[in-house]
Amino acid sequence: MSLKELTQEQIDDLSMIELGSLILKEKNKAIPFQDLFSQIAELKNLSEEQKENLIAQFYTDMNVDGRYLTLGSGVWGLKSWYSVEQGEEEITEEPKKRKKKKKAAVEDTEDIHEDLDITDEDIDDMLDDFDDDEEDADLEEIEDEVDDVIGKDDLDELDYDNEDDR
Repeated sequence: MSLKELTQEQIDDLSMIELGSLILKEKNKAIPFQDLFSQIAELKNLSEEQKENLIAQFYTDMNVDGRYLTLGSGVWGLKSWYSVEQGEEEITEEPKKRKKKKKAAVEDTEDIHEDLDITDEDIDDMLDDFDDDEEDADLEEIEDEVDDVIGKDDLDELDYDNEDDR
């Protein structure tokens, strides 16, 4: 069935999805969505308000209907025109590899150290100056609080994976 053979009454009775399929068959090539919708709207004599109300529905219908295939960039064709392999080649683009940022982060850290004139030895000295006795006292305080809350007997029953964890 050709569009030229259809009366206005027949066009009005056809759904937009059917008209779209007929337009694509006549053109025998994929066309942008906006162009396809404009041609359908013209054939059906749709007002601007009707176009605004129907464009989203038509787009959804095309996505759901098994006859249509998007070729990317808003261009649509009919699935029957393409073999599975050909369609995938035309549709999909190779994903672009992202640059690794890890290396840059390490370089940034080195730059910061150079800017601050801090050496690894300076960092080690600062860590050595940390008062281990103060840390042990805090740990014992926490252990005493845990003993008070759950009871010493319950704490002894806990299964430790490592003897150092006690």
